[in-house]
Amino acid sequence: MVRGSVLVTGGSGGLGGAVVAAFVEAGWRVVVPEREARPGSAPAAGVVRLVADLSEPADVTRAIEVAAGEPTAPLRAVVNLVGGYASGGLVHETPVEVFERMLTVNLRPTYLVTQAALPHLMSSGAGAVVCVSARAAVAPFPGAAGYVTAKAAVLAFANAVAVEYRHRGVRCNTVLPSVIDTPANRAAQPDADHSRWVTPAEIAPVIRFLASAESAPTSGATVPVYGRA
Repeated sequence: MVRGSVLVTGGSGGLGGAVVAAFVEAGWRVVVPEREARPGSAPAAGVVRLVADLSEPADVTRAIEVAAGEPTAPLRAVVNLVGGYASGGLVHETPVEVFERMLTVNLRPTYLVTQAALPHLMSSGAGAVVCVSARAAVAPFPGAAGYVTAKAAVLAFANAVAVEYRHRGVRCNTVLPSVIDTPANRAAQPDADHSRWVTPAEIAPVIRFLASAESAPTSGATVPVYGRA
């Protein structure tokens, strides 16, 4: 039995693959927008992939139409994974363009996708949005003011959605990872103790739970997924 459709942004990233697999395993129809088609990737059962730039409203609208376009699997959840990280100097050393880029990469797609999906989630009667912020949003570190601010903005936005739609049948929760154990992060920090990092396979079930009916009483939650970091 298909539980419904879920749109997973950033579904091809280091965390995204585990999240997509977790939803497929649980019987969801999973729609994955990608900036570019992946050459040689074979279609997977339960997964619908399409090319879309989620910083562009027209592409977001098209992605949501695909996600909501299967009558036997109505759109019931959105998972906002897409984002990015860039370090820099201290605030007085960071150009405003670098600062604003972090807002564009992390906040704009989350806003646009959630905004476009909300009417469909309301009509389903039991919709859910899960956003991914970061521990840095509540425990900043130096040299990444743009990233810290953008992830804090994602958290604030998710909380606003939770309040606005609590009586409209839509829940919104946020997970806050520490450093995620991905190949890219290992390459960037080769000398770190990777055993302390949280893995995508550990985060994915938490996200799936927050998107599912099992977490129906929960909205506006901020869930730390730090591992031992």
